[in-house]
Amino acid sequence: MSEEGGNKAEESAAAFEALRQDEGQSELPAVDFATFVLSLNHSALMHLGVAPDPATGATEINLPLARQTIDLVALLQDKTRGNLSGEEERILEQILYELRLRYVETAKKAK
Repeated sequence: MSEEGGNKAEESAAAFEALRQDEGQSELPAVDFATFVLSLNHSALMHLGVAPDPATGATEINLPLARQTIDLVALLQDKTRGNLSGEEERILEQILYELRLRYVETAKKAK
């Protein structure tokens, strides 16, 4: 990245952080790895028709989007291997296991 591009990135990061500090604590949970993975898990569960859409309250099965989200979690697991705490590794492994099982069950029911 060029020096100019780096400066712009630093400026935007600083402006973002300043606004975030001005807003104070929000109702959203702290952003950490586990929260991020749990968010992906919830997205996959929504696409599998297990969890309702928080905006509409409706449940809908969308297997391609569920598969894509599960693939994202698997990619994350692969790319972070060796860089996670034991707890983070267990969370990823457990979520992938459960999502894959639910996907197979849902796909079989859909046929």
